[in-house]
Amino acid sequence: MQGKSGDRFDINEKLNGLPVELRLRAIDRLKVERLRRNKGLIYRLLLIIALIGPGILVMIADNDAGGVITYAQTGSIFGIGFFIPFVVLMVPVAYFVQEMTVRLAAVTRRGHAEMIWRRYGGFWGAFSLIDLVIANTLTLITEFIGITLGMSIFGIGEGYAVLIGILFVSTVMLTLRYHKWERVSLIIAFFNMIFIPIVLFAHPDWGMVAKTFLNWNVPGGLSAIFIYVLIANIGTTIAPWMLFFQQSSEVDKGIVPADIPSGKRDTFIGACIMGAVAISIIILTGTLVFGAQRVGSPSSYDISFILSTIASKVGMLPVKLFALGMIDAGTIAAIALTASTSWAVGEAFNWPKSINLPFIEGRKFYIPGLISMLIAALIVLAPKAPLGFINLTVQVIASIFMPAALLFLLLLVNDKQIMGKHVNKKWENAVMVTIMGVLIVMSGLYGISVLMPKLI
Repeated sequence: MQGKSGDRFDINEKLNGLPVELRLRAIDRLKVERLRRNKGLIYRLLLIIALIGPGILVMIADNDAGGVITYAQTGSIFGIGFFIPFVVLMVPVAYFVQEMTVRLAAVTRRGHAEMIWRRYGGFWGAFSLIDLVIANTLTLITEFIGITLGMSIFGIGEGYAVLIGILFVSTVMLTLRYHKWERVSLIIAFFNMIFIPIVLFAHPDWGMVAKTFLNWNVPGGLSAIFIYVLIANIGTTIAPWMLFFQQSSEVDKGIVPADIPSGKRDTFIGACIMGAVAISIIILTGTLVFGAQRVGSPSSYDISFILSTIASKVGMLPVKLFALGMIDAGTIAAIALTASTSWAVGEAFNWPKSINLPFIEGRKFYIPGLISMLIAALIVLAPKAPLGFINLTVQVIASIFMPAALLFLLLLVNDKQIMGKHVNKKWENAVMVTIMGVLIVMSGLYGISVLMPKLI
């Protein structure tokens, strides 16, 4: 006992000598290792719970307010025929891409931005960082669009809604250390699933839903509006911020190679939830709103019109639940995006880079994310801003930025010097190149549809 007591004292003494962010991360890891050493069923369940986090968070945060609005717009414009099978197809794509960040985090113990700067130098590091910060700030605009629209259903004005959102996200970011930040974020993310039961209010024809998989075709043929909405759906399923967020989050959590299977399982569960929520929203608006306006008309993009149409057909209760879901989606994504920006900037400039840091010590870490959030909030408050159009455009921009982000991911995960036996297999590289190729082709088609619309 004396030896064990002495060992504990030595460990505590070593822990106390570490910087605060490393000390808290080490304590979390020690808890995980103690659970791993115990073989009972209860301990195994506790281990699974302890390792849950970044994968579910990144996928549910991907169903952000912008994503929710995009899926609602998709169903109202094109119905359910094409996009339900498409979303099902995108679920494994999202998992496949994010799984690579789990391996990178576990093996390198470094965030995504830090790895790019270290391996490819300042030019490409700056390129990827600027790409990310712009995309994150634009995406944060859509989160505040969702928060303000959701709160407006309950009579809360735009200014108050934005202020509430800023204060809540800032409080979570600045006052909670990583473990509690992750748990609170997961609790918020759980309420994103409110969209799944809402679909029952529409009384959809489930037989028609099933037939979409047997008769999958482009509604109305290839058109500029179809390409625009398709790219927006891709952009809300896989986005650059997700790569940076999950890898940095896994690092801050303290993941090691032994945790890779758990990280993959965590990501897979999150991807399935993401797909279920997206499909539910498309079925809801595809059943109740599709056909109410001419395709491509301003009303078909207008989330206020979509919600008022739902209310006119099935009452205000599902609209209020939808509004709560938008507020939740915008909040959890704003938390994730703000953290993503802070992690990336901190890693790039070798500043403190952990949510375990108190604000005074880690102010360089926290400030970039908070500034990007404030910029986005101010843009949302601009008078007469075309919010529906802005929302779809942001998703399109995310999709256009994605091939460059995927290229860096592919290069890193194939670097044997840093990844060892955890490098990609040949078939994984083939799938990744295919995904990148599709994104490039779709971006090219979108460019043609804008510059030479008569060709589409």
